[in-house]
Amino acid sequence: MSQSSRSRREKLLGAAEGYLTLEMPQHALRTLREVDDPDQALFAVNFLRGEALRHLERHDEALDAFGRAFAQEPENVGLLMGMAWCYKRSGQLPKAIAAMEQAYRISPKEAVILYNLSCYWSLAGNKTQALSWLGRALRIDQSLRRLIDGETDFEPLRADPDFRMILNAVDSAKPTG
Repeated sequence: MSQSSRSRREKLLGAAEGYLTLEMPQHALRTLREVDDPDQALFAVNFLRGEALRHLERHDEALDAFGRAFAQEPENVGLLMGMAWCYKRSGQLPKAIAAMEQAYRISPKEAVILYNLSCYWSLAGNKTQALSWLGRALRIDQSLRRLIDGETDFEPLRADPDFRMILNAVDSAKPTG
């Protein structure tokens, strides 16, 4: 493969990534179609395609692209989180939980992974798991507390006294001033 071909591919992948950062998924997909040799960057092309499709809420298509990326890098936490996002939104909550549990095994100190597990267990109706993961997530990163009031995934637990106790403990531990 020539240096110019590799350079062009890298520029296109960078452009697609930039479009995703700017929340322009259609442009990202169009750019990815211009990659002449996608087999030379199979993970990147499929991961970025999956992300673009996820942004467009085309979850089943995103899962297809993510699945091809997963075959290349099954321990990529960002990929697992994208897959979990799509599984949840396509009615496959057990698969969403499994993907997040795999992400947790890879990166156990990443608070957002624990937080998402809490959300998914809440939706699954498993209070014990939901509160366990939530408490652990908040111990790692108390700033996640700001997300909870607007998080619809916690609706099943909103009035639960144990849920409220966790939130009150975090709120009272915040520095005043």
